[in-house]
Amino acid sequence: MTELSFDRAFNVNPGDAMRISPLVRRVLVNNPSPYTFKGTSTFIVGHGQVAIIDPGPDDAAHLSDLLQAVRGETVTHILVTHSHADHSPLARRLKQATGATTFAYGQVETPASAGLRLDASIDHDFLPDVQMAEGDAISGPGWTLEALFTPGHMSNHMCFALPEEKALFAGDHVMAWATSVIAPPDGDMGQYFSSLRKLLERDDQVYHPGHGPSRQDPLPLVRGYQAHRRMREEAIRARVAQGARSISDIVAAIYADVDPRLHGAAALSTTAHLEHLVQQGKLRNSGGVYEAV
Repeated sequence: MTELSFDRAFNVNPGDAMRISPLVRRVLVNNPSPYTFKGTSTFIVGHGQVAIIDPGPDDAAHLSDLLQAVRGETVTHILVTHSHADHSPLARRLKQATGATTFAYGQVETPASAGLRLDASIDHDFLPDVQMAEGDAISGPGWTLEALFTPGHMSNHMCFALPEEKALFAGDHVMAWATSVIAPPDGDMGQYFSSLRKLLERDDQVYHPGHGPSRQDPLPLVRGYQAHRRMREEAIRARVAQGARSISDIVAAIYADVDPRLHGAAALSTTAHLEHLVQQGKLRNSGGVYEAV
């Protein structure tokens, strides 16, 4: 089994525009939490005429930091990986300030998850000016950004590839600091597995995720994600076979090593795994009670 190892060495000052490659600058939002780690990363791509990826939450200080970072430059494109509230809302104010066009997969149709409200709740008001499909590309002087549709974490999740640097802006699909939460009804574990497999067919050399540090040589991380999710799924199936009926009982048993503040998120991912097991015919759902087949 491929081991999943995390990198939590991420000492970045919010608001600073840090150059992380010849074409890419990162500006961290000051919104740390158990779900966002040190905060959400906004990326500036190019020089002179630039694209901004994931403006972040509706935060006046971050808007000021972004505008200062691109002072003297023209923002031509604003891209959003997905419409969680820590990634997309500032796109509206950034568009007003710069006149740039917004790009993303599109608007979600499913309601926010009932019960637990994560920092990454859905921004239902987000609708891009231009809806992108798999393989669509935009460009500026010396840079290109290509759309890669990666549903799972959200139904409208997209990654963006920068072929000039063999880099992938991975949003919340794959991160180096922790696993991604899959929260039904919009998050879908089957789609998530498929989107992980899609990454293994590519030759990206570095991932720039929406939270935490970038990851060089990222494919071992993707394989680790796959192995980890399979392990969790098998543990959940085994618990149900042993008689566990409530999601809280399953979470307490198999997420004992996880920060208790994250157990609400773990419950959402557990629900996604249960639904995926039903889809595969490995469990059945009898009136909301999961049973072994």
